[in-house]
Amino acid sequence: MSYVQTVTGKIKPEDILFCYCHEHLMLAKGKSFEINSALLIDDREKSLRELMDFHACGGNTIVEAQPVGCGRMAQALAFLSEASGVSIIASTGFHKMIFYPENHWIFSWDEEQLYRLFLRELQSGMYADCDVSEPKKRTDIHAGIIKCALDTCGFTHQYKKLFRAASRAAIESGAPMMVHIEQGADPVALAGYLAQQGVEMKKVIFCHMDRACPNLAVHHEIANRGIFLEYDTIGRFKYHDDETEAAIFLDLIQGGYEDQLLFSLDTTRQRLKSYTPQGVGLSYIIGTFIPLLREHGVSDDVIRKISRDNCRRVLAIS
Repeated sequence: MSYVQTVTGKIKPEDILFCYCHEHLMLAKGKSFEINSALLIDDREKSLRELMDFHACGGNTIVEAQPVGCGRMAQALAFLSEASGVSIIASTGFHKMIFYPENHWIFSWDEEQLYRLFLRELQSGMYADCDVSEPKKRTDIHAGIIKCALDTCGFTHQYKKLFRAASRAAIESGAPMMVHIEQGADPVALAGYLAQQGVEMKKVIFCHMDRACPNLAVHHEIANRGIFLEYDTIGRFKYHDDETEAAIFLDLIQGGYEDQLLFSLDTTRQRLKSYTPQGVGLSYIIGTFIPLLREHGVSDDVIRKISRDNCRRVLAIS
């Protein structure tokens, strides 16, 4: 029987009614804050207000994309889910190495240690907040997805080690894998590498290619391999406007890939209204972007696929 693992327990895939597949709801202060002050989302009450608004607009499921040892706040996520009624799927895995201090355990641990950590977090429970110090305090709150990141440096020894560990955990657990694709990275090479590791392509999500990869032929090539494309450059006007974003969706829909599309906002402190009043807020897709897609002729059936049906398939663990 398939299930989706949330921070408050297992749910049925059909319990997903409207889902964002890549968000940041809580993010502790750490190395990422030194790089970008918008990468601090640490007020439970403010994040709860965002989730309550999302829920009131019809949203009921969110994938939280912050991985272990990188500012993830597992216990806060459980609180937010219980208080808001929104199912939250938390991440194990790893982010870009720039977000870790030099003395972080992620650099010294070998592949076997990392694989066992990822698998434990999926099957036994996530560790409590543990950044530079090695993870010790385990909770009974389970991760439901493996977050990874592909940077412009490509497959260095460090990234190969991490991707091998994550691939093994995905294969062993049946959990989905989502990958941050950095602008200038090579998603085609990564798709081939993951396939060589034995990862099931229909359980893989490539994120951010709508801002990371301007060549839409590459999007088609990735989708042809069975990989899901999660687009989240919505209301992110420093990259492009929503008309440009809608055109990307239309191109992939017209190319026959409507069954592999997902969306989200990839929010930061600056974009959440409860933290920054001029931000777009967590309900922006529902209130603003979906009406724009409809104006461009995207049917409600396709919108349901992007927001519900595709999410049910890729997030389910068999």
